[in-house]
Amino acid sequence: MKPKSAITCITCPAGCRIAVETVNGEFIISGNKCQKGALFAKTEMTSPFRSLTTTVRTIFPDVPVLPVRTNGEVPKEKITDIIRELSGVIITEKISIGETVVSDVSGTGCDIIATSNILKS
Repeated sequence: MKPKSAITCITCPAGCRIAVETVNGEFIISGNKCQKGALFAKTEMTSPFRSLTTTVRTIFPDVPVLPVRTNGEVPKEKITDIIRELSGVIITEKISIGETVVSDVSGTGCDIIATSNILKS
C-alpha cells in the first residue's frame, strides 16, 4: 500500500480536496463530490496535463514580449521542453490574438497562440 496523496480538484469551483492512495495497483479515491473529481484525481496521478501561459520575445522595441498560451492542455512532463523551445522564438510580424505562434509545440499536438492584440496597436 502506497501512502495517500492529497490533491485539490480544479475541474469545477467546488475545489474538492481529494485523497488518493494505491492499494494493489488500484487507486482508492475519496473526498470528491462528483465523478469529474474522481477522473481528475486518476488522471493527475497517472498522466497529468496542464495549460501553459508565458511570453515570447519580439523584434519590436515598444513591445519586447508577447503573451502566449497553449490552445489546449499539454503533458506536464513536457512543460520544460516547451519553455526551452519557446525561448528561441522571436516574433517578427505584427500578429493578432488567436494567431498561431508555434504549431505542434514539442510534438504535443497543441499550438502556441497569441493572447493579445498589443502588436496590432
